[in-house]
Amino acid sequence: MDPYQELANAIVLQAVKDYRLHDNEQELASIERFFRSDWFSVLTNVDPEILITKLRKEKVRYEY
Repeated sequence: MDPYQELANAIVLQAVKDYRLHDNEQELASIERFFRSDWFSVLTNVDPEILITKLRKEKVRYEY
């Protein structure tokens, strides 16, 4: 795999991990802004709204 593509994948994956770990609403909003940013669309072809919806559902499922 192209090293630049590996880096792009690592950046996106880290943002997803950060989203899963944080409960702070401001931090989550910041990560969601990243997902909707032009920079994110340069890194990946993933639809940000689908990703955000999936991550929000995970959070709801794991809340007690």
